[in-house]
Amino acid sequence: MKENNIIEEKSFEFSVRIVNLYKHLTTNRQEFIMSKQLLRSGTSIGANICEAQQAQSPSDFLSKMSISLKEAYESDYWLRLLHRTEYLNEEEYNSIISDCRSITRLLVSIIKSTKSKIHN
Repeated sequence: MKENNIIEEKSFEFSVRIVNLYKHLTTNRQEFIMSKQLLRSGTSIGANICEAQQAQSPSDFLSKMSISLKEAYESDYWLRLLHRTEYLNEEEYNSIISDCRSITRLLVSIIKSTKSKIHN
């Protein structure tokens, strides 16, 4: 991981939180289906960002970052659903959803900037 790569750092830390949340949900709340979906989408964000760092072209980079953004939106969905169905309390939900949305905003910004560079 490159030093000071904010999106890589944030997405990695988010992945760690997602793995720990998955362990909590399966062990303490006996929830297995939604938490598995969240585990997949939440850890995929950082994996695709990491892969994008080795992109073969600007359009390849854009593609990987766009996949990361889709995974972030999916993670947001699963978090909202887990909260609404009372598997996540208000404090747990507010803590992790803010991280998810922060990553989403960064990805949107990166994608817009990259599109602008490609088209100019």
